[in-house]
Amino acid sequence: MHKAADRIRNVALVGHRGSGKTSLFEALLFQAQATTRLGSVADGTSLSDSEPDEQARGMSIGAALNSFEWQDRRINLLDTPGEPSFVADALGALRVCESAVFVVNAVMGVEVSTVRLWERATELDLARMVYVNMLDRERADFFRSLESLKSAFGPHVVAVEIPIGSEQDVRGVIDLVDMKAYEYSDVSRDNCQEIPIPDDLLAQAEEYREKLMDEVAEVSDTLMERYLEGTEIAHDEIVAALKDGTNHGGLFPVVCGVATRNLGTNRLLDAIVEDLPSPVKHGVMEVADHGALEPVEDKELFAYVFKTRADTFAGRINLFRVYQGVMAHDSHVLNTRSHHKERVGQLLRFSGKETETADEFGPGDIGAVAKLKETRAGDWLASRDEPIAMPAIKLPAPVMAFAIEPKNKGDEEKVFTALRRLQEEDPTIDLHRDQQTGEEIVAGLSQMHVEVIVDRLKSRFGVEVALKPPRVPYQESIRKPAKAHGRHKKQTGGRGQFGDCHIEIAPHEDDFEFVDAIKGGVIPHGYIPAVQKGVVEAMAHGPVAGYPLKGVQVRLIDGSYHAVDSSEHAFKTAGAIAMRQAMEQAGAVLLEPIMHVTLSVPEDSVGDVIGDLNSRRGRPQGMEPSAAGMTEVKAEVPMAELLTYAPDLRSLTGGQGDYTMEFARYEEVPGHLAAKVIASATHEEEAVRA
Repeated sequence: MHKAADRIRNVALVGHRGSGKTSLFEALLFQAQATTRLGSVADGTSLSDSEPDEQARGMSIGAALNSFEWQDRRINLLDTPGEPSFVADALGALRVCESAVFVVNAVMGVEVSTVRLWERATELDLARMVYVNMLDRERADFFRSLESLKSAFGPHVVAVEIPIGSEQDVRGVIDLVDMKAYEYSDVSRDNCQEIPIPDDLLAQAEEYREKLMDEVAEVSDTLMERYLEGTEIAHDEIVAALKDGTNHGGLFPVVCGVATRNLGTNRLLDAIVEDLPSPVKHGVMEVADHGALEPVEDKELFAYVFKTRADTFAGRINLFRVYQGVMAHDSHVLNTRSHHKERVGQLLRFSGKETETADEFGPGDIGAVAKLKETRAGDWLASRDEPIAMPAIKLPAPVMAFAIEPKNKGDEEKVFTALRRLQEEDPTIDLHRDQQTGEEIVAGLSQMHVEVIVDRLKSRFGVEVALKPPRVPYQESIRKPAKAHGRHKKQTGGRGQFGDCHIEIAPHEDDFEFVDAIKGGVIPHGYIPAVQKGVVEAMAHGPVAGYPLKGVQVRLIDGSYHAVDSSEHAFKTAGAIAMRQAMEQAGAVLLEPIMHVTLSVPEDSVGDVIGDLNSRRGRPQGMEPSAAGMTEVKAEVPMAELLTYAPDLRSLTGGQGDYTMEFARYEEVPGHLAAKVIASATHEEEAVRA
C-alpha cells in the first residue's frame, strides 16, 4: 500500500556550496534510523556523495534522494549540489518538492547561490525553512546570519529557535514556540535532553519569541486580535499558523544546529513534519492547457520524471514524482513526449543504504523506476497519451567550451554515445559540432563542470578524451568590388573540358547572394548552378588566412561555352578560378565574432570587472542593480578574449560572479591582432601539409 498524500513531505536541501547540506542529509537519515551510523563528507562515507568523483572532490555533483519515516510521515529528502556548475539537479529537485530547507553557513551567512536558489523557490511558490548550520565554527554567529537573511529575503524571515552557547561552546537550542531549552551531549540519537532556559539567555529568548509571535499573529486576523488582547495562544494554534504562513511563502521559519554533531537534527525533523506542507496542504498543480492535477488516487495517473541517471548495474534509472493517480509496478504507462508505451517493471525506493522495491507510489510520492526505454528527465508518464508540459526550467547557458577528441582512434562513436548519456543526466551540458571548424565541442557551466564530464567518460564508459580550447570561428569579408575572369580549358584527346565565366563581386549585408545576370544564353542555364557551386567552394577558403568568406554578392555577367567540351564540372572549376581571382583584388579582411555578455557580479567587484573587460577589448554597454548586493553588467566582447574567462571572473569576484553570452555579430579584427591570427593559421596549414 502507498502512503496517503497528506502524510508525505517532499523536501529539498538547498544552499551555497560548503554550507553543510550533505552533512545535514546524513544527520537526518541517522536520526530517523534510516542509517546505522552518521556518515561523513570528510571521511568519504556519506550516502548521497556516493560517486567516486564526489568523494574525491568532497562535494555533491548530483541530487540524491532518500525516503524515511518520522512521526508516521514519509519524508522524501533530496540533497542537492550547491556548486553553481551543477545547478540543474538543484532546480530539478525544487520543481518536484513542496518545500525547501535552505542550509546557511553560520560563518558566511547568505551567499550568492542562496539568493539565486531563493529566487527560483519564489517563482515555484515553495514553502521555505532555513537551517543555520555550523554554529560550532570559529566566527559563527547565528544572529548575524539571521540579520543577513532578513536583509536578503525580507522581514518575514523569523527565528523559531536560538542557540545556547556560541562557536565551540554551542551546546543546545531554545525552542521559541514552547519556550523550552534542549541540550545535546554527543552525536547519538538519544543525545537530547530538556533543561531550564539559562538565566543569561532568558531575556533574549523572550525578545525573539515576541518577534516570532508578531509574525505568527499576522497569519490570522483572529490570532492577531487575541495576541493584541494579551490572550495566551496555544501550541497547536501557533503550529497551525506557522504551517499556514509557511505554506505559500508568507513566513520563513529559521532553525539552527550543527549537522556534524547531530545537534538540533531531531528538532529539524519535527519542524519538517509540523511546519512544512504535505502535497494535499500545498494544493493542486496547475498545468497550462491541461488544468489541475490533484493529489488523489482515484484519478488518471500523471507522473513527472525530474532526473535520469545511469547506473552501472540497473542501466538507466528515472526518478519521478506522482502528481495524480497511482504508479504501480508491472503496469503500462504512456510517455506523452514520445507517444511510446513503457512497461513499468521494477519500482524502486531509496531507503538509507538500501534500494528497496516498491509495489506502487501514490499521489504526492517520489520514487524511481529502472529500464524505461524512451523516457528521460522532463518527460511525463500518464495513463493516456495526452499532451502535457511542465513549464520549462530556466537553466543557465553553458559558457566554458572545449574541443574534444578521443585519445584512441576509432572511439569517436563511443565518445559521442557516452556524452549523450551524460547529457540525459545533466541538461546544462552542450554538445555540438562546429560547422565551420569541424570540431566536436563540449561546453559546460565552468571548467570544473567539463572536467567532471571527462572524468565520468573515463570512469563510467571507459573512454579517454583530450580537451583543447576551441578554435575561434573567424571569417573573412571584402571591402571593395572586384571583377574577375575564370576559364577552365583542357584537351587530353577525345572530349575536352571547357568552361568560361566573368563575375563581379561586391560587399553585401547578407552572408552570400548569387545573381544570374547572363543575357543571350552565353552560358546555358543548366551550367549556371555549377558556376555558383564553384564560387561557394572557393569562398570556403578566404585569401587572408583561409577562413570562410562571407558578406559577398556575386554577379555572373558573361561567359562562353563549347557545344561538345563544356560540362558542369568545367563550369564549376571556372567559377572557382574566377572567385579566387576576385577575392584577391577585393581588399579582403579578417572578421571575428563579437559576443553580447551579461554578467552578474558583486557591487564591490564592478570596478575590477569593468577594468578587466576593457583589457579584453570589451565595450561595457551599461549596468544596473539586480539581486541583493549584485550588479548586472552588459558588455560586448570579442569571443577570442572569452575562451578562458570563466575562471578569471570567479577569481575577480571571489567565486560570486557569473555570466552568459550570446553571439552578436562579426567585426573586423584590428590590424596588429589580425597579423597574429594569420601567422597562426599559416603555421597550422604548413603543419598539415608536412
